[in-house]
Amino acid sequence: MRIEHILTERQPVFSFEFFPPKTEEGESNLRLALNDLKDDEPAFVSVTYGAGGSTREKTVDIVKSIKQEYGIEAMAHFSLVGQSVDGLRRQLEEIAEAGIENVLALRGDPPQGESEWIAHPEGLHYSVELIEMIKAEYDFCVGAACFPEVHPDATSPEQDMQYLKRKVDAGASFLITQLFFDNVDYFNFVDEARGAGIDVPIIPGIWPVTNYGQIKRIADLCKSRFPERFESELQERKDDLHAVTDLGVAYATLQCIELLAKGAPGIHFYTLNRSPATRAILAALRSWGLPALSPA
Repeated sequence: MRIEHILTERQPVFSFEFFPPKTEEGESNLRLALNDLKDDEPAFVSVTYGAGGSTREKTVDIVKSIKQEYGIEAMAHFSLVGQSVDGLRRQLEEIAEAGIENVLALRGDPPQGESEWIAHPEGLHYSVELIEMIKAEYDFCVGAACFPEVHPDATSPEQDMQYLKRKVDAGASFLITQLFFDNVDYFNFVDEARGAGIDVPIIPGIWPVTNYGQIKRIADLCKSRFPERFESELQERKDDLHAVTDLGVAYATLQCIELLAKGAPGIHFYTLNRSPATRAILAALRSWGLPALSPA
């Protein structure tokens, strides 16, 4: 089912993001997470690329498997990095032949070990070009990424918002945010997007913190900030994984409660291919009295 239709029929929604594992242990973790999380009947799940498109083929295989084996709607992340236009078309045709209806159109990150993003000489330069090509030539529901704290490569918030408007005008029918830890950033961003004429659903992306060192590296890469009190509490617990997880789950739960109470169309969870933190948050939300998040 197309995610644009899911969002029309079922709000709020919740969804999970997975990544293609590189080891047998990773494969096992992913399968365990899928087996656990399918019981919560997510509206959809998404599967990422590795840096530089390094797991492109595996992404498609996993999305196919999730749809066919688990009966869950699945979306393939699709980036233009490292690909010619002809290569992009071949991949899109493979995705369509697999029966996948939803793609998240992204520029993509540089290959691992490289800091600068360089376009393929026979490829595209920007995600908006990719969205335009997909909508002109294929029948996919297309989503796009957005950045409540501004894209790291943007020259200003105003330029970033103008570019986001171009993505929606090109055919993106919903948006998923980069991770953030202060809900004020999301609410301000949504207000600004609506003021810019962007009227598609903007789904907040929530990362339950379970490892302090890991989240610090990711947040620094994404230029996502921590509220001062939250970071202070994490630092006090940084050497105790259980304590960090307890705090991270509690904090993410409070984020979700406020986001949903103030009208967010759902929550997209960055799961890291593991289920306990996400399942604990969902259970807490239902216990809090949010029946709309109960399995359909």
